[in-house]
Amino acid sequence: MNTIKSISAFHRLLSLPEPKHPMVSVVNLSESVFIEDDVWKGFVSRYYCVALKRNATGKIRYGQQHYDYDKGVLSFTAPNQVQYLDLKTMDCENTGYLLIFHEDFLLKHSLANTISSYGFFSYAVNEALHLSEDEENNLLEILNKIDKECEHIDQHTQEIILSQIELLLNYSKRFYERQFITRKSGNHQLLAKFETFLNNYFDKQSSEKGLLTVHQIAEAMNLSPNYLSDLLRIHTGQNTQQHIHEKLISKAKEKLSTTELSVSEIAYELGFEHSQSFSTLFKKKTSLSPLEFRQSFN
Repeated sequence: MNTIKSISAFHRLLSLPEPKHPMVSVVNLSESVFIEDDVWKGFVSRYYCVALKRNATGKIRYGQQHYDYDKGVLSFTAPNQVQYLDLKTMDCENTGYLLIFHEDFLLKHSLANTISSYGFFSYAVNEALHLSEDEENNLLEILNKIDKECEHIDQHTQEIILSQIELLLNYSKRFYERQFITRKSGNHQLLAKFETFLNNYFDKQSSEKGLLTVHQIAEAMNLSPNYLSDLLRIHTGQNTQQHIHEKLISKAKEKLSTTELSVSEIAYELGFEHSQSFSTLFKKKTSLSPLEFRQSFN
């Protein structure tokens, strides 16, 4: 597998001069020419990329899915994930900008710990973000400031650029939440599908399948785990794991109050390998142990 290790290497693949800053760059797509190279047939990079595209066409595969460059305006990719670019579908009239910043550029900054919370960087997400004119202009202003700051490197440069990147990501988070809300019809169908999957899983005996995981349910819905959690959080106030726990506790209460099954048997039926893990979760969520909850009905 090919690896694009540096910002300079990426510039060369786009027929661009050396970057102003070795760890971060704002690339003007109208000035770029993607050279034909086997690297595009499968590569990983060491940088984050935020792509703001205008009139862009072409397909890039990220993980197991495709980003749709014919529709979206803003898209995101993270380091160390496999990507494939089909140059045959690229249009020479593509316009827009790429913000790329090396993962090491975040070191010793708070963003290094928080960037994983931005779900739109998730592996296999192919939901591009559509922007209004005002939203796009806001991001262009930030990109311009980052580009200008790259021209003079001193002890303040990293902090200033990273604060601008963090601002851009926070704006993007707001825009994604707006997009989730405005796509009510499609999202309601996803929420209904999620609820049906959850009910069906727990209506059947779970012991042989084990505990339901976020990854399992996201895979069944053809979504990334972070994308599903973001969708649920926006519409319900809870992420996927919280929904799973809520359903687990609900089923546990039902079995504790209506059956003579032991705590261990209930834990096993719900998919727990160890009953102590079940008891710990139950008490954390209800402030009562399973036996205390059962006794409250006697």
